[in-house]
Amino acid sequence: MSTLVTGGAGFIGSHTCVELLQRGHEVIILDNYSNSSPLVPGAIRQVSGQDVSVYEGDVRDTQLLDQIFSTHQVDAVIHFAAKKSVRESGDMPLEYYGNNVGATISLLEAMLRHDVHKMVFSGSCSIYGGQYDEPISEDWAPGPTNPYASTKLICEQIIKDAWRRWPKLSVVSLRYFNPICAHASGLLGEDPKGIPSNVLPYMLQVAVGRLPRLQVYGGDWETHDGSGVRDYIHVMDLAEAHCLAMEHLGEEVGLRAFNLGAGEGVSVLQLIAMVEKVTGKAIPYEIVERKFGDVAILIADPSRVEKVWAWRTSRDLETMCTDAWRFQSRYPNGYG
Repeated sequence: MSTLVTGGAGFIGSHTCVELLQRGHEVIILDNYSNSSPLVPGAIRQVSGQDVSVYEGDVRDTQLLDQIFSTHQVDAVIHFAAKKSVRESGDMPLEYYGNNVGATISLLEAMLRHDVHKMVFSGSCSIYGGQYDEPISEDWAPGPTNPYASTKLICEQIIKDAWRRWPKLSVVSLRYFNPICAHASGLLGEDPKGIPSNVLPYMLQVAVGRLPRLQVYGGDWETHDGSGVRDYIHVMDLAEAHCLAMEHLGEEVGLRAFNLGAGEGVSVLQLIAMVEKVTGKAIPYEIVERKFGDVAILIADPSRVEKVWAWRTSRDLETMCTDAWRFQSRYPNGYG
């Protein structure tokens, strides 16, 4: 397959590109590097041993999209490109709607202009909100608590509506829970710009001395130790799931949604303990006020993807932290 990967230089996108290349796909990356590095495509080539086509630009640039679709015989699209910070989305709601929703509309329009009908969409567990304290099924009602989550839910609705107009459209939305980690080689990992919005890269930057201490947002959640509980998934498990979704595109039309998670909850304090074990370093932290849009517990019920595709996550929390630390140790200041 020839696959266009929007946001392919980002954290999840880059690891998925490696997996696609190693499975024989031709990969075309489109990324504006707003939260990634232009050095990442080189790392993808180094890890995979394969070449990749790269375009720098915004998914909302219709002329650039037409150029890509005209130059390459694109079979399918994996759409990662989006702003993703819960807290930032509260400060910049219009930018989040304009970017995340606008990019999805622009991409769908370009796909339909060029007769491409297959997409894997980067969904999110955030659409469920904080209303559930047990493993969440795909059929349960959404309840987003922040603009970022709302954009992901709106994009799924747009895809459903587009399918009603273009009945050949086949889309799989993979609703990730909490992706963490890095490639086992240590050559590819998560390198956010500025202060990390995700907890594990924040911890690892504390471990290498870039940040003085971790801020734990809320110590009074209704959980066993008062800190937030999340379902963590290794980024390479996610990458494998995207490749599997690509194999099943076209089996059904319309939108199908699958939760991707381990089905197990880990608190922030438990994650700190694991990082300290793996790194051999203390992770000083302070408990601060809860952050906007956050929730107490988010755990996946991953039974649908296991039943339909016979797939489940295979890497445990210690492996996740070990692989992430290998990358952070190799690049203490990030790719740059």
